Amino acid sequence: MLERAALLDPMMTGASNAFGAIVLIAAGVYQWTSLKEICLKNCQAPFAFIQRHGGFRRDARGSLLLGVRHGAYCVGCCWTLMALLFVGGVMNVLWIAAITIFVLLEKVVPVGRLISRIAGVGFVAGGGWVLLRSAT
Repeated sequence: MLERAALLDPMMTGASNAFGAIVLIAAGVYQWTSLKEICLKNCQAPFAFIQRHGGFRRDARGSLLLGVRHGAYCVGCCWTLMALLFVGGVMNVLWIAAITIFVLLEKVVPVGRLISRIAGVGFVAGGGWVLLRSAT
C-alpha cells in the first residue's frame, strides 16, 4: 500500500522526503510520551514484570498470556523505532544494526530513558531538517 502511494520504493526505502520527515518527527515525539515511558519501564525489567504479575506460570495458557502481555509492552516501547526502517530502508543492514543498537542501549543501560529523550530531540530535528531541505 505504501509503495502504491509512492511513499516507498520497491526496495522498501522511503521515496518521499515528506513521509520520511513525518516518520522521524512522530518517532521523536513518541520518545517523550508517557506511554513510551510506561512501556520502556516494563520492557526493561522482564523479571520484575513477571513477579508483579504473579510469577512464572505452570500452565501453557497462563504462560502464553503473560508472554503476550509483556510482548505488548515491548511493541509499545519500540513500534515507532521500527517505523524508522521505512526511512532508512527495510533492507539496509547498517540502518537495522543502528536501530538494534539503539534499542539495546535504551533497554539495558540504566539511563535508557535519558537516551530515549535525547534521541527524540534528534529525531524531531532530523525530521525538521529533511522537511526544510525538501522545501528548497
